[in-house]
Amino acid sequence: MLVIATENIPPRLRGRLAVWLIEIRAGVYIGNPSAKLRDFIWEQVEEGLEEGNAVMAWNTNTESGYDFKTLGENRRMPVDYDGIRLVSFMPTQTDEDNVL
Repeated sequence: MLVIATENIPPRLRGRLAVWLIEIRAGVYIGNPSAKLRDFIWEQVEEGLEEGNAVMAWNTNTESGYDFKTLGENRRMPVDYDGIRLVSFMPTQTDEDNVL
């Protein structure tokens, strides 16, 4: 299973993703492509992303049972913690201003 969630991407990239995956909600695509096609799809996302951001998650043989990649600016940043992929939140500008 593959899931790609996108924000603020150009319409042409939305169309490209819809060729291989089903858009179940605005900006959320799912499918079951091979590993080779998954890599090709991610290359298409990298080339067409522009100002947007994207995350791709898929099932794999790891401790957690999945892996993921991110691209573009987002507060959520992937972190490797003893071989387990987790997500860390970067503070917003207002959070930094409110620190005493």
